[in-house]
Amino acid sequence: MSTEQAIREIESRITRRPSPANEILQGTAKAYDVPTITGKSFREWRAAPKWPAANLEQREAIIATGDGLVDLWEASPVRFEDSQKHTEEIIDALFPDNPLLCVGRDNLHFATRPRENFRGALVNHRLIVPSPMRARYGVTQEGKRSEHTLKNTGDRRFLIVEQDTGTADEQSAVLLHLAAIAPLVLAVHSGKKSIHGWFYCQGRSERRLLEFMHRAVILGADRQLWTRSQFTRMPDGTRDNGNRQTVYFWNPGILKL
Repeated sequence: MSTEQAIREIESRITRRPSPANEILQGTAKAYDVPTITGKSFREWRAAPKWPAANLEQREAIIATGDGLVDLWEASPVRFEDSQKHTEEIIDALFPDNPLLCVGRDNLHFATRPRENFRGALVNHRLIVPSPMRARYGVTQEGKRSEHTLKNTGDRRFLIVEQDTGTADEQSAVLLHLAAIAPLVLAVHSGKKSIHGWFYCQGRSERRLLEFMHRAVILGADRQLWTRSQFTRMPDGTRDNGNRQTVYFWNPGILKL
């Protein structure tokens, strides 16, 4: 069972009050050899979204429709068929009016600056937070000042769907299925094995977005991308190994300021 299931099973059987209050959470994390949730109370952890398990039958039924990477490419209203990098124009459309953006060369080297400060350099970055930032600095769960935190990340503008398993064709089939539910703006290859789908969500309620993310997780999406501050792949950026993070789908027409 998952760590979440284990914690609830222990809670239903324990005959005394946990001491300390997060005893079950800490003990389960140790047993499963996973990082403990620091900087959060047990009550906050309980309030976090409870994710469904992946449903392989539903995923396989969608994949069986025959849609694949070629179909994703052909469904794209805008296609880049030259060898030029289009990172700057894509970011201009995704994030108009020079907002604060957090971009990174990797998970350790990043910065939050006005969009114009990165003009001409974005192609050399591989990571970006898919929502504008509300401030240059925030405080991490460990109490450290940083330019990449949940605290200084602004309201959601895009929700990212990433799948760690399956071929490019299989992942494309799932993205096309989800595109019938929510507006797909962008599909970016990681330069390795996954395709990141950017779904436009500004102004949508968290309840509706969570319902959509539940559907995506059931179909194999990584639930970690629900976190607003989570990095995703820079559109048409460059991995550390030099691989291009190719854009396979681009629909700027559905964006609103």
